[in-house]
Amino acid sequence: MSASKHARQRIIREIVARDAIASQAALAERLAVRGFNVTQATVSRDIAELGLVKAARAAGHVYVSPDDLAAPAGPSSNERLRRILADVPVTVGRSGLSLVLTGTPGTASVVAQAIDESTLTEQEGTLAGDNTLLVLFADEARLVRWLARFREIQGLPIPGASPVTPLSPVALSEVIP
Repeated sequence: MSASKHARQRIIREIVARDAIASQAALAERLAVRGFNVTQATVSRDIAELGLVKAARAAGHVYVSPDDLAAPAGPSSNERLRRILADVPVTVGRSGLSLVLTGTPGTASVVAQAIDESTLTEQEGTLAGDNTLLVLFADEARLVRWLARFREIQGLPIPGASPVTPLSPVALSEVIP
């Protein structure tokens, strides 16, 4: 990597860590102010090389470093996955013995890595694209067990489970004399 490219990418990391950058054009403008006149294509390549992802924040969807989504919680821990899923909305679909997880643009590899580092071990493997990842299974039973645990980590109700509705204080006083 050239010294100029290295310096530019260091500045990009500083900019996205400090400011809410929602577009490649905005990042190119910030770089120009810092003395780096670059094209959108160069910014796009830098974003990909740095592994920057877009995450929902108060200012909208902005670029962040995967390290800023959540710090690793250590081997075989669900905490990193739980934190990432709190920042990245993920929907789950199914095709045969594969689950299709879809998040926001640029987040699939971060979610896949967090799954691979978690205690979720029923999967045969994960395959990540830009915003979509596949989780592959050897059989139906493993898929079902994995999905139940994933939804639990995600903080969502498990399909097929009866919802538990907490009693209100009024209802509780009616049940308990």
